[in-house]
Amino acid sequence: MNRLRRWELVQRMTQTFWSRWTSDYLNRLQSRPKWYKGNQKFKVNEVILVKGENNSKLLNWNLAKIIEVHPGTDDITRVVTLKTGKGVYKRPVNKLVKLPFNCN
Repeated sequence: MNRLRRWELVQRMTQTFWSRWTSDYLNRLQSRPKWYKGNQKFKVNEVILVKGENNSKLLNWNLAKIIEVHPGTDDITRVVTLKTGKGVYKRPVNKLVKLPFNCN
């Protein structure tokens, strides 16, 4: 196997790994509120992943810190205010993924 074919194989394997990782693992971390009602409690100062708007780019997930939680009249949080490296945004909780660790 020559160097070019080996490089192409390595690149293809890398792309396959990242596409599977983003579609399987990260989406599995994102709970579905209709399936697990009340399981996701977002708190101020938590670090989370924000699902990117453009699904065509691999690893388009940004880290953010929750600075404000906006619960509704039924005490269910559907929107939070986030601080990222690019600014402060409001995002729905269905676009957020809690990281699987405690910061205590």
